Amino acid sequence: MEDTRIPVWLDCDPGHDDLFAILLAAYHPAIRVLGVSTVFGNASLEKTTRNACSILTAIGKASSIPVYVGASKALFRPPLHAPTDIHGETGLDGTDLLPAPTVAPVTGTAAIDAAYAALKACAPGTAWVVATGAFTNAAALFLKYPDLAAHVRGLSLMGGALGGGFTPAVLGQVDGVPRVGNWTQFAEFNVIADPEAAAALFGNRVLAAKTTLIPLDVSHLVLTTAEVRDLLLYGPEGVEAKSRAAAVVEAADGTGKRAGKSRLRVMLVELLMFFAKTYSDVFGITEGPPLHDPLAVAAVLTGVGDQHEIPFCDRDPAGEPGLAQPERYEVTVVTEGTYEEARAGARTGQITARLLPPGEPGVRIPRSLDVQLFWKVLEECVSRADEAIAAAEAAAAATSAPPPS
Repeated sequence: MEDTRIPVWLDCDPGHDDLFAILLAAYHPAIRVLGVSTVFGNASLEKTTRNACSILTAIGKASSIPVYVGASKALFRPPLHAPTDIHGETGLDGTDLLPAPTVAPVTGTAAIDAAYAALKACAPGTAWVVATGAFTNAAALFLKYPDLAAHVRGLSLMGGALGGGFTPAVLGQVDGVPRVGNWTQFAEFNVIADPEAAAALFGNRVLAAKTTLIPLDVSHLVLTTAEVRDLLLYGPEGVEAKSRAAAVVEAADGTGKRAGKSRLRVMLVELLMFFAKTYSDVFGITEGPPLHDPLAVAAVLTGVGDQHEIPFCDRDPAGEPGLAQPERYEVTVVTEGTYEEARAGARTGQITARLLPPGEPGVRIPRSLDVQLFWKVLEECVSRADEAIAAAEAAAAATSAPPPS
Protein backbone atom coordinates (compact mmCIF):
# COMPACT_ATOMS: atom_id res chain seq x y z
CA MET A 1 0.00 0.00 0.00
CA GLU A 2 1.30 3.44 -0.93
CA ASP A 3 2.49 5.59 1.95
CA THR A 4 0.64 8.89 1.54
CA ARG A 5 2.08 10.60 4.60
CA ILE A 6 4.02 13.85 4.13
CA PRO A 7 7.78 13.21 4.17
CA VAL A 8 9.56 15.67 6.48
CA TRP A 9 13.21 16.30 7.23
CA LEU A 10 13.41 18.11 10.57
CA ASP A 11 16.39 20.34 11.37
CA CYS A 12 16.43 21.56 14.97
CA ASP A 13 18.38 22.71 18.02
CA PRO A 14 16.56 21.12 21.02
CA GLY A 15 15.44 23.22 23.02
CA HIS A 16 12.19 22.96 24.99
CA ASP A 17 9.93 23.88 22.08
CA ASP A 18 11.94 21.74 19.63
CA LEU A 19 10.96 18.75 21.78
CA PHE A 20 7.31 19.37 20.90
CA ALA A 21 8.20 19.83 17.23
CA ILE A 22 9.88 16.41 17.23
CA LEU A 23 6.96 14.83 19.09
CA LEU A 24 4.36 16.33 16.74
CA ALA A 25 6.27 15.22 13.64
CA ALA A 26 6.96 11.75 15.01
CA TYR A 27 3.39 10.96 16.05
CA HIS A 28 1.18 12.86 13.64
CA PRO A 29 -0.57 10.30 11.44
CA ALA A 30 -0.10 12.41 8.29
CA ILE A 31 3.68 12.93 8.69
CA ARG A 32 6.61 10.60 8.03
CA VAL A 33 9.90 11.79 9.52
CA LEU A 34 12.79 11.06 7.17
CA GLY A 35 15.43 12.11 9.66
CA VAL A 36 16.51 14.72 12.17
CA SER A 37 19.57 16.92 11.87
CA THR A 38 20.94 19.08 14.66
CA VAL A 39 22.39 22.56 14.65
CA PHE A 40 23.90 24.96 17.18
CA GLY A 41 21.49 27.36 18.83
CA ASN A 42 19.62 26.82 22.07
CA ALA A 43 22.79 25.10 23.31
CA SER A 44 26.06 23.95 21.79
CA LEU A 45 25.91 21.44 18.93
CA GLU A 46 27.12 18.68 21.26
CA LYS A 47 24.24 19.38 23.65
CA THR A 48 21.53 19.85 21.02
CA THR A 49 22.56 16.56 19.43
CA ARG A 50 22.43 14.73 22.74
CA ASN A 51 19.08 16.36 23.47
CA ALA A 52 17.65 15.22 20.14
CA CYS A 53 18.73 11.63 20.84
CA SER A 54 17.33 11.82 24.39
CA ILE A 55 14.00 13.19 23.15
CA LEU A 56 13.63 10.38 20.63
CA THR A 57 14.45 7.91 23.40
CA ALA A 58 11.85 9.49 25.69
CA ILE A 59 9.10 9.28 23.07
CA GLY A 60 9.96 5.77 21.90
CA LYS A 61 11.35 6.69 18.48
CA ALA A 62 15.11 6.33 18.98
CA SER A 63 15.38 3.22 16.83
CA SER A 64 13.23 4.46 13.96
CA ILE A 65 14.27 8.09 13.41
CA PRO A 66 17.98 8.70 12.71
CA VAL A 67 19.81 11.77 14.01
CA TYR A 68 22.61 13.44 12.06
CA VAL A 69 25.05 16.03 13.39
CA GLY A 70 24.95 19.34 11.59
CA ALA A 71 26.66 22.72 11.85
CA SER A 72 28.32 23.98 15.01
CA LYS A 73 28.52 27.60 13.79
CA ALA A 74 27.13 29.97 11.20
CA LEU A 75 28.13 29.78 7.54
CA PHE A 76 30.50 32.75 7.64
CA ARG A 77 30.54 33.94 11.24
CA PRO A 78 32.50 32.95 14.34
CA PRO A 79 30.93 30.60 16.88
CA LEU A 80 28.06 32.10 18.86
CA HIS A 81 28.04 31.53 22.59
CA ALA A 82 24.96 29.45 23.34
CA PRO A 83 22.40 31.32 25.46
CA THR A 84 21.41 29.89 28.83
CA ASP A 85 18.78 32.36 30.04
CA ILE A 86 15.85 30.63 28.30
CA HIS A 87 16.69 26.94 27.90
CA GLY A 88 19.27 26.54 30.66
CA GLU A 89 22.78 25.08 30.62
CA THR A 90 21.81 21.84 28.89
CA GLY A 91 19.29 23.33 26.49
CA LEU A 92 16.62 21.19 28.18
CA ASP A 93 16.80 22.17 31.83
CA GLY A 94 13.86 21.61 34.15
CA THR A 95 13.43 17.85 34.57
CA ASP A 96 15.34 14.78 35.70
CA LEU A 97 13.00 12.49 33.73
CA LEU A 98 14.68 12.97 30.34
CA PRO A 99 16.42 9.63 29.67
CA ALA A 100 19.96 9.13 28.46
CA PRO A 101 20.05 8.38 24.72
CA THR A 102 19.77 4.71 23.80
CA VAL A 103 20.91 5.32 20.20
CA ALA A 104 23.80 7.53 19.13
CA PRO A 105 23.70 9.93 16.19
CA VAL A 106 24.72 8.59 12.80
CA THR A 107 28.38 9.15 11.99
CA GLY A 108 30.20 9.01 8.69
CA THR A 109 27.57 10.94 6.72
CA ALA A 110 27.21 14.71 6.79
CA ALA A 111 23.78 15.93 7.84
CA ILE A 112 23.11 17.83 4.62
CA ASP A 113 24.19 14.87 2.48
CA ALA A 114 21.86 12.57 4.42
CA ALA A 115 19.04 15.07 4.07
CA TYR A 116 19.58 15.40 0.33
CA ALA A 117 19.58 11.64 -0.21
CA ALA A 118 16.41 11.17 1.84
CA LEU A 119 14.56 14.06 0.20
CA LYS A 120 15.56 13.11 -3.36
CA ALA A 121 14.32 9.57 -2.70
CA CYS A 122 10.83 11.03 -2.25
CA ALA A 123 8.57 11.73 -5.21
CA PRO A 124 8.93 15.27 -6.58
CA GLY A 125 6.70 17.82 -4.91
CA THR A 126 5.99 15.76 -1.78
CA ALA A 127 8.70 16.35 0.85
CA TRP A 128 9.21 19.24 3.24
CA VAL A 129 12.24 20.61 5.02
CA VAL A 130 11.39 22.04 8.44
CA ALA A 131 14.00 24.15 10.24
CA THR A 132 13.39 25.28 13.82
CA GLY A 133 16.91 26.33 14.84
CA ALA A 134 19.53 28.49 13.17
CA PHE A 135 19.06 28.22 9.40
CA THR A 136 22.65 27.15 8.75
CA ASN A 137 22.00 23.52 7.82
CA ALA A 138 18.99 24.40 5.66
CA ALA A 139 20.92 27.05 3.74
CA ALA A 140 23.95 24.80 3.32
CA LEU A 141 21.67 22.05 1.98
CA PHE A 142 20.13 24.19 -0.76
CA LEU A 143 23.44 25.91 -1.57
CA LYS A 144 25.22 22.59 -2.09
CA TYR A 145 22.27 20.97 -3.88
CA PRO A 146 20.47 23.74 -5.80
CA ASP A 147 18.33 21.21 -7.70
CA LEU A 148 16.57 20.38 -4.42
CA ALA A 149 14.64 23.67 -4.39
CA ALA A 150 12.53 22.55 -7.34
CA HIS A 151 12.18 18.99 -6.00
CA VAL A 152 10.75 19.62 -2.52
CA ARG A 153 7.17 20.56 -1.82
CA GLY A 154 8.09 23.19 0.72
CA LEU A 155 10.35 24.73 3.33
CA SER A 156 8.90 25.65 6.72
CA LEU A 157 10.93 27.93 8.95
CA MET A 158 10.48 29.15 12.50
CA GLY A 159 12.24 32.45 12.88
CA GLY A 160 12.23 36.19 12.54
CA ALA A 161 9.88 38.84 13.91
CA LEU A 162 7.99 41.62 12.15
CA GLY A 163 6.22 43.74 14.75
CA GLY A 164 4.19 46.71 13.64
CA GLY A 165 0.91 45.05 14.58
CA PHE A 166 1.26 42.21 12.08
CA THR A 167 -0.65 40.13 14.65
CA PRO A 168 -2.10 41.04 18.07
CA ALA A 169 0.54 38.91 19.82
CA VAL A 170 2.44 40.37 22.75
CA LEU A 171 6.15 40.13 21.97
CA GLY A 172 7.36 41.07 25.44
CA GLN A 173 9.79 43.59 26.84
CA VAL A 174 13.22 43.62 28.41
CA ASP A 175 14.23 46.18 31.05
CA GLY A 176 10.96 47.96 30.43
CA VAL A 177 11.59 48.38 26.70
CA PRO A 178 9.11 46.77 24.29
CA ARG A 179 10.80 44.71 21.63
CA VAL A 180 10.15 42.88 18.39
CA GLY A 181 12.95 40.33 18.60
CA ASN A 182 13.84 37.90 21.36
CA TRP A 183 17.65 38.13 21.08
CA THR A 184 17.97 41.85 20.45
CA GLN A 185 15.33 44.54 20.27
CA PHE A 186 15.02 43.89 16.53
CA ALA A 187 16.18 40.33 15.85
CA GLU A 188 14.86 36.86 16.62
CA PHE A 189 17.50 34.32 17.62
CA ASN A 190 17.27 31.81 14.74
CA VAL A 191 17.82 34.55 12.18
CA ILE A 192 20.53 36.50 13.96
CA ALA A 193 22.41 33.26 14.70
CA ASP A 194 23.12 33.07 10.96
CA PRO A 195 21.67 36.02 9.04
CA GLU A 196 23.58 35.09 5.88
CA ALA A 197 21.91 31.67 5.91
CA ALA A 198 18.49 33.30 6.29
CA ALA A 199 19.27 35.71 3.44
CA ALA A 200 20.33 32.81 1.20
CA LEU A 201 17.04 30.98 1.77
CA PHE A 202 14.79 34.01 1.30
CA GLY A 203 16.83 35.13 -1.71
CA ASN A 204 16.28 31.84 -3.55
CA ARG A 205 13.25 32.73 -5.69
CA VAL A 206 12.33 29.13 -6.45
CA LEU A 207 12.47 28.23 -2.78
CA ALA A 208 10.85 31.42 -1.50
CA ALA A 209 7.73 30.65 -3.51
CA LYS A 210 7.24 27.46 -1.47
CA THR A 211 8.47 28.75 1.91
CA THR A 212 6.33 29.26 5.00
CA LEU A 213 7.76 31.47 7.73
CA ILE A 214 6.48 31.32 11.32
CA PRO A 215 7.73 34.50 13.03
CA LEU A 216 7.41 35.40 16.70
CA ASP A 217 4.33 37.40 15.74
CA VAL A 218 2.55 34.07 15.10
CA SER A 219 4.20 31.82 17.68
CA HIS A 220 3.38 34.29 20.47
CA LEU A 221 -0.30 33.66 19.74
CA VAL A 222 0.22 30.08 20.97
CA LEU A 223 0.94 30.41 24.68
CA THR A 224 1.31 27.35 26.90
CA THR A 225 -1.09 28.53 29.57
CA ALA A 226 -1.91 26.71 32.80
CA GLU A 227 -4.95 25.23 31.08
CA VAL A 228 -2.79 23.87 28.26
CA ARG A 229 -0.29 22.41 30.70
CA ASP A 230 -3.17 20.65 32.48
CA LEU A 231 -4.36 19.24 29.16
CA LEU A 232 -0.90 17.87 28.43
CA LEU A 233 -0.47 16.52 31.95
CA TYR A 234 -3.82 14.80 32.42
CA GLY A 235 -5.29 14.42 28.94
CA PRO A 236 -8.77 15.79 28.15
CA GLU A 237 -10.54 13.21 30.29
CA GLY A 238 -8.28 14.00 33.24
CA VAL A 239 -8.91 17.73 32.93
CA GLU A 240 -12.66 17.11 32.95
CA ALA A 241 -12.38 14.90 36.02
CA LYS A 242 -10.23 17.48 37.77
CA SER A 243 -12.76 20.19 36.97
CA ARG A 244 -15.63 18.11 38.32
CA ALA A 245 -13.77 17.34 41.50
CA ALA A 246 -12.54 20.95 41.83
CA ALA A 247 -9.42 19.61 43.49
CA VAL A 248 -5.76 19.33 42.69
CA VAL A 249 -4.56 15.79 42.11
CA GLU A 250 -1.51 14.97 44.20
CA ALA A 251 1.14 12.35 43.73
CA ALA A 252 0.84 9.14 45.70
CA ASP A 253 4.20 9.76 47.36
CA GLY A 254 2.84 12.82 49.15
CA THR A 255 5.25 15.27 47.57
CA GLY A 256 2.45 17.59 46.57
CA LYS A 257 3.39 17.33 42.89
CA ARG A 258 0.53 16.75 40.51
CA ALA A 259 0.35 13.18 39.27
CA GLY A 260 0.28 13.14 35.51
CA LYS A 261 -1.27 10.57 33.24
CA SER A 262 2.16 9.18 32.32
CA ARG A 263 5.85 9.66 33.01
CA LEU A 264 6.21 11.27 29.58
CA ARG A 265 3.50 13.82 30.34
CA VAL A 266 5.06 14.72 33.69
CA MET A 267 8.40 15.26 31.94
CA LEU A 268 6.80 17.47 29.29
CA VAL A 269 5.05 19.66 31.84
CA GLU A 270 8.12 19.93 34.05
CA LEU A 271 10.01 21.23 31.02
CA LEU A 272 7.19 23.66 30.23
CA MET A 273 7.20 24.94 33.82
CA PHE A 274 10.91 25.73 33.50
CA PHE A 275 10.25 27.39 30.12
CA ALA A 276 7.37 29.39 31.63
CA LYS A 277 9.55 30.75 34.42
CA THR A 278 12.36 31.85 32.10
CA TYR A 279 9.91 33.58 29.74
CA SER A 280 8.32 35.35 32.68
CA ASP A 281 11.67 36.37 34.15
CA VAL A 282 13.29 37.49 30.89
CA PHE A 283 10.43 38.83 28.76
CA GLY A 284 7.69 39.55 31.28
CA ILE A 285 5.29 37.15 29.54
CA THR A 286 3.45 35.58 32.47
CA GLU A 287 0.51 33.84 30.81
CA GLY A 288 2.73 31.02 29.58
CA PRO A 289 5.65 30.53 27.19
CA PRO A 290 5.03 30.55 23.43
CA LEU A 291 5.55 27.18 21.77
CA HIS A 292 7.32 28.33 18.62
CA ASP A 293 8.79 25.33 16.86
CA PRO A 294 5.93 22.84 16.49
CA LEU A 295 4.05 25.48 14.49
CA ALA A 296 6.61 25.07 11.70
CA VAL A 297 5.77 21.36 11.69
CA ALA A 298 2.03 22.05 11.76
CA ALA A 299 2.41 24.29 8.71
CA VAL A 300 3.35 21.35 6.48
CA LEU A 301 -0.18 20.00 6.94
CA THR A 302 -1.60 22.84 4.84
CA GLY A 303 -3.75 21.43 2.08
CA VAL A 304 -4.03 17.87 3.39
CA GLY A 305 -7.74 18.25 4.10
CA ASP A 306 -10.06 18.63 7.06
CA GLN A 307 -9.08 15.38 8.74
CA HIS A 308 -5.50 16.43 9.51
CA GLU A 309 -5.05 20.08 8.57
CA ILE A 310 -4.43 22.72 11.23
CA PRO A 311 -5.72 25.84 9.46
CA PHE A 312 -3.42 28.86 9.19
CA CYS A 313 -4.82 32.17 7.95
CA ASP A 314 -2.60 33.96 5.45
CA ARG A 315 -4.99 36.80 4.66
CA ASP A 316 -5.22 40.28 6.12
CA PRO A 317 -7.98 40.20 8.74
CA ALA A 318 -8.78 43.81 7.90
CA GLY A 319 -9.66 42.83 4.34
CA GLU A 320 -13.19 42.34 3.11
CA PRO A 321 -14.42 38.87 4.17
CA GLY A 322 -14.42 36.36 1.34
CA LEU A 323 -12.51 38.64 -1.03
CA ALA A 324 -9.08 38.88 0.58
CA GLN A 325 -6.28 37.27 -1.43
CA PRO A 326 -3.61 35.09 0.17
CA GLU A 327 -0.69 37.30 1.15
CA ARG A 328 2.84 36.58 -0.06
CA TYR A 329 5.97 38.49 0.83
CA GLU A 330 9.47 39.30 -0.25
CA VAL A 331 11.59 38.82 2.89
CA THR A 332 14.95 40.49 3.37
CA VAL A 333 17.46 40.23 6.21
CA VAL A 334 19.90 42.76 7.64
CA THR A 335 23.28 41.02 7.43
CA GLU A 336 25.51 43.98 8.26
CA GLY A 337 27.01 44.01 11.73
CA THR A 338 28.59 41.57 14.16
CA TYR A 339 26.92 39.73 17.00
CA GLU A 340 28.46 42.23 19.40
CA GLU A 341 27.23 45.21 17.41
CA ALA A 342 23.74 43.70 17.37
CA ARG A 343 23.78 43.44 21.14
CA ALA A 344 24.82 47.10 21.24
CA GLY A 345 21.83 48.20 19.15
CA ALA A 346 22.57 47.38 15.50
CA ARG A 347 19.73 45.91 13.47
CA THR A 348 21.70 42.83 12.44
CA GLY A 349 19.33 39.90 11.94
CA GLN A 350 16.22 42.05 11.56
CA ILE A 351 13.84 40.88 8.84
CA THR A 352 11.49 42.97 6.76
CA ALA A 353 8.60 41.67 4.68
CA ARG A 354 7.32 43.51 1.62
CA LEU A 355 3.80 42.56 0.59
CA LEU A 356 3.77 41.41 -3.03
CA PRO A 357 1.01 42.10 -5.55
CA PRO A 358 -1.80 39.52 -5.45
CA GLY A 359 -0.85 36.31 -7.25
CA GLU A 360 2.90 36.99 -7.25
CA PRO A 361 4.80 34.08 -5.66
CA GLY A 362 6.66 34.71 -2.44
CA VAL A 363 7.06 33.69 1.19
CA ARG A 364 3.90 32.75 3.05
CA ILE A 365 3.70 34.36 6.51
CA PRO A 366 0.47 33.42 8.28
CA ARG A 367 -1.27 35.91 10.53
CA SER A 368 -3.10 33.39 12.70
CA LEU A 369 -4.06 29.74 13.14
CA ASP A 370 -6.65 27.58 14.87
CA VAL A 371 -4.92 27.57 18.25
CA GLN A 372 -7.43 25.32 20.02
CA LEU A 373 -7.18 22.70 17.29
CA PHE A 374 -3.39 22.89 17.46
CA TRP A 375 -3.45 22.03 21.18
CA LYS A 376 -5.94 19.24 20.56
CA VAL A 377 -3.77 17.69 17.85
CA LEU A 378 -0.61 18.03 19.96
CA GLU A 379 -2.28 16.30 22.90
CA GLU A 380 -3.42 13.50 20.60
CA CYS A 381 0.21 13.01 19.55
CA VAL A 382 1.23 12.79 23.21
CA SER A 383 -1.49 10.17 23.68
CA ARG A 384 -0.13 8.14 20.75
CA ALA A 385 3.33 8.37 22.25
CA ASP A 386 1.96 7.10 25.58
CA GLU A 387 0.39 4.13 23.83
CA ALA A 388 3.55 3.32 21.86
CA ILE A 389 5.74 3.51 24.95
CA ALA A 390 3.34 1.33 26.96
CA ALA A 391 3.24 -1.26 24.16
CA ALA A 392 7.04 -1.33 23.92
CA GLU A 393 7.40 -1.71 27.67
CA ALA A 394 4.87 -4.54 27.71
CA ALA A 395 6.69 -6.31 24.88
CA ALA A 396 10.02 -5.91 26.65
CA ALA A 397 8.55 -7.27 29.88
CA ALA A 398 7.11 -10.28 28.07
CA THR A 399 10.44 -11.00 26.43
CA SER A 400 12.36 -10.84 29.70
CA ALA A 401 9.84 -12.82 31.73
CA PRO A 402 11.11 -16.26 32.85
CA PRO A 403 9.53 -19.22 31.06
CA PRO A 404 6.75 -20.99 32.96
CA SER A 405 7.95 -23.88 35.07
